[in-house]
Amino acid sequence: MTVSGITGLVISLALILIMTSSTEFIRQSSYELFWYTHHIFIFLFISLAIHGGGRIIRGQTPESLRLHNVTFCRDHFDEWQEAASCPVPQFSGKEPSVVSHPSAVLELHMKKRDFKMAPGQYIFIQCPSISPLEWHPFTLTSAPQEDFFSVHIRASGDWTEALLKAFGAEGQAPSELCSMPRLAVDGPFGGSLADVFHYPVSVCIATGIGVTPFASLLKSVWYKCCESQSLPGLSKVYFYWICRDAAAFEWFADLLLSLETQMSEQGKAHLLSYHIYLTGWDEYQAIHIALHWDESLDVITGLKQKTFYGRPNWNEEFKQIAYNHP
Repeated sequence: MTVSGITGLVISLALILIMTSSTEFIRQSSYELFWYTHHIFIFLFISLAIHGGGRIIRGQTPESLRLHNVTFCRDHFDEWQEAASCPVPQFSGKEPSVVSHPSAVLELHMKKRDFKMAPGQYIFIQCPSISPLEWHPFTLTSAPQEDFFSVHIRASGDWTEALLKAFGAEGQAPSELCSMPRLAVDGPFGGSLADVFHYPVSVCIATGIGVTPFASLLKSVWYKCCESQSLPGLSKVYFYWICRDAAAFEWFADLLLSLETQMSEQGKAHLLSYHIYLTGWDEYQAIHIALHWDESLDVITGLKQKTFYGRPNWNEEFKQIAYNHP
């Protein structure tokens, strides 16, 4: 066996393992297998570096060596020195805190320094006490105007369940603030929802957990109103949320209730119109809803706006919006 042959086999085996563990079935059923298998890339790159030593292709020429050698960066350091200055660290390093919501949902609050975000962006979070290698993405639910950044995390897998346990949130009363373990954060990433502010009428539609980007957006709308910032391009926001599980409404309903109350106090209740649709319920829930239908507040969300049951008729909804804003 030659050097090229051995390293070629290692490269091929590594690629096969990485590709097969990337299938949707593996990622959904055993995410840890998918994640740890991808660390084989270390052996892949080492083998790639050695593979050329077998000289199965032509060697380097003096011209190519002048462009590709170990002293290239050192020789050009003076040219790059101005552009290579390190940015100021974004995160202050203070301990995060958590607000515990019903239905196993954590709201993590983290302090920031020179951290700039836009509504709709996300960050990656790592908890070394759980796994030093796993990074998980979460949408930011705080507004850019707040002096912290936050995410909402629901227990839906091994890592998130371990996170709740590590944070000591199990069995706590809702909204109890406590100290959190050390976290590593990378980001923010992704596009922004700031285009909402550029149109007179914006329609926001979310399904299930996809509602999290709109938490940041709705908070940002509220802060702009409170800080007397003019919104020349925005006069109305229609927000639709379709969800299958009633329990998912609990943490987001708190935000909507707060916005509903504060906008009414400021005389700007007309700015936001929200419509919540529940697509899944059982017999017990149906009886409970029917018994409390005449109450002033919705029995599921506690909001003034009643929850709709089923799916929206989009043709009718869009016709009504067009009629309201000719």
